[in-house]
Amino acid sequence: MKFEKLTVLGAGSWGTALAQVLSKNFSEISIWGRNKKTIDEINRFKRNSRYLPDVDLSNNIKGHTDINNAVKDCDILIVAVPTQSVRDVLNIIKEKISVPVISASKGIEINSLMLISDIIYQVLNTEKNLIFALSGPSFAEEVAKGLPTAVTLAGDIKLGEKLQEKLNTETFRLYITEDIKGVEIGGAVKNVIAIATGASDGLGLGNNARASLITRGLFEMTKVAKAFGGKPETLYGLAGLGDLVLTATGDLSRNRKFGILLGKGYTVKDALKEVGQVVEGVKTVEALNKIQKKFGLELPISDVVYKVVYKGLSPKEAVRILMSRQPKKEGF
Repeated sequence: MKFEKLTVLGAGSWGTALAQVLSKNFSEISIWGRNKKTIDEINRFKRNSRYLPDVDLSNNIKGHTDINNAVKDCDILIVAVPTQSVRDVLNIIKEKISVPVISASKGIEINSLMLISDIIYQVLNTEKNLIFALSGPSFAEEVAKGLPTAVTLAGDIKLGEKLQEKLNTETFRLYITEDIKGVEIGGAVKNVIAIATGASDGLGLGNNARASLITRGLFEMTKVAKAFGGKPETLYGLAGLGDLVLTATGDLSRNRKFGILLGKGYTVKDALKEVGQVVEGVKTVEALNKIQKKFGLELPISDVVYKVVYKGLSPKEAVRILMSRQPKKEGF
């Protein structure tokens, strides 16, 4: 299987960053986006000033607004659009996709509670051994600038090894695993925990509180992973703990920033407006609320984040609820 042409769906910060960091490994990279102004800028000036204003893009990156032109004859397809838009975007594709499809989107579809790999399988009818998930501690801006990054690629190991060899660069290192469910859950749920740690920091609750939320948040992530058939140990690696620590503490994290603003007294609407980009955790926590009920899971941090975002609970009251829970034995 030759890998010469890469197509990335999504011209936001993450999709553009992936196109850029992988540009040295492919003769041609196509990137699809809905915004004609952004695509025109990519083609004319090799820039994406809206999402990555400080990055010069490689000459072999070509933008498309026609998705079927973008995916035509591609050898690898990466999906990097907001989670709740994945189904609609994939439904536009008329081409038969029989090449590796890598999900780089992080979230859970609210209505169906499906992971991205399941949506790809359902909509594109792609063979399961061709579907992968890419996740890990990877701020788009740092990836695009060539700062060292390590992530996890999950899926069929035999094909995954070939993709690993093709996608590895001097600054972008891939580890592989077969646990696609665990990797996808890690990439989704960590955004919710990052909102919680952000709110804690916005309230000025200190480092102890942040560390506690990260640790107990990891426990919640393993619970959800097990419910979906994933392996808890996957969450102790890059796609779980690694991504959680980054998103919950890093200043470039949109979910953390959103939480900080809530902690400082912003309304949900005003906080989203201030962030100015998609905050995946806002949608994911709605899905988690349904998952909690469906599987009978106890997810106290996710539960209070849901109530803050959707039920008007104040962050201060959320802290009181968490701290006044019945004492119990620690366990993983």
